[in-house]
Amino acid sequence: MLLILSALIVAGAVVWAALRIAGELARGRADAARGRTLDIMALMAPGLAASVADPRALLAWQPLATTARRVCPEEFAALDAAARARFPFSDDEVQAAHARWTSQWLAWEHAHDAEFKLKAAAAESELTASGGAPLMRARCDAVEREKIETYQRRYEEYIRVAKALQALQAPPS
Repeated sequence: MLLILSALIVAGAVVWAALRIAGELARGRADAARGRTLDIMALMAPGLAASVADPRALLAWQPLATTARRVCPEEFAALDAAARARFPFSDDEVQAAHARWTSQWLAWEHAHDAEFKLKAAAAESELTASGGAPLMRARCDAVEREKIETYQRRYEEYIRVAKALQALQAPPS
């Protein structure tokens, strides 16, 4: 009887120790997962800041976020749940970046127009003062070409980035 009681005590101690070890292992795994989640947050923080400063940065950071999401789906699921949106770039953040990009374009377009009106007026004034000299006529034409070329280059960039930002937005459901 004493032998059976001793065996039960030893078995109980072994079960108790195994439960403690399993609990510690589970806590260790949870701590490691939290650590990976925090590391992902730290990795993506510069991308969030950069995309606020320049919407084009989102186009560089989003592929990294997509790849990291594939590598660490559980951690991103936890971050999505905590943020109550897709981490690190929610649809609202992508839309805000697109709006900032459009706003920046409109501001640039206004400044470009004002700059070249001034340049054109100066060239026209010189043309008039010179009595229509061919060199001054060529200068007026050069100002107009520069205006159009500058506008076209910037507009191409605006359209390329705007389309890329729109492509990042989730399709409406």
